Amino acid sequence: MTPEQITDLPYRPCVGIMLINPQGLIFAAQRLDSTADAPAWQMPQGGIDPGETPGLAALRELEEEISVPPALVAPLSESREWLAYDLPVEMVPRMWGGRFRGQKQRWFLMRYLGQDNQIDLATAEPEFCDWRWIGAAEMLDAIVPFKRAIYAQVIEEFRDWLA
Repeated sequence: MTPEQITDLPYRPCVGIMLINPQGLIFAAQRLDSTADAPAWQMPQGGIDPGETPGLAALRELEEEISVPPALVAPLSESREWLAYDLPVEMVPRMWGGRFRGQKQRWFLMRYLGQDNQIDLATAEPEFCDWRWIGAAEMLDAIVPFKRAIYAQVIEEFRDWLA
């Protein structure tokens, strides 16, 4: 794909969830498809299904990705606007069938109300192999570089709730 073709592609509508524990630490999960020498950690996120609201998509994604049902979270905040990021050019043809240049995300801040042993990564379609609670600075260090700016925006917007 040429740079012009990529620029003409739309963003994939998506949600991101900053899940925090009572101490204000952020849930971070290591992607299954990351390599040992460059592990990729991220917060839960995923696409919005047709006819689905962003809020419902966020709750669905938590259950699908980490087995956390809506009863185990308390919504705290939502990003004021959609935040977008572009994929690296070489990834565009491989991701989502080459139909999107990146993602535009609505972010949700939720407090986790359950116990750590209720988080289960062994889902129907696993995406993660490990998880942990981390601080905001560590989250920025752990995310892949092309998502770092959007994570910085999310952390800044939700800073008052973080450790």
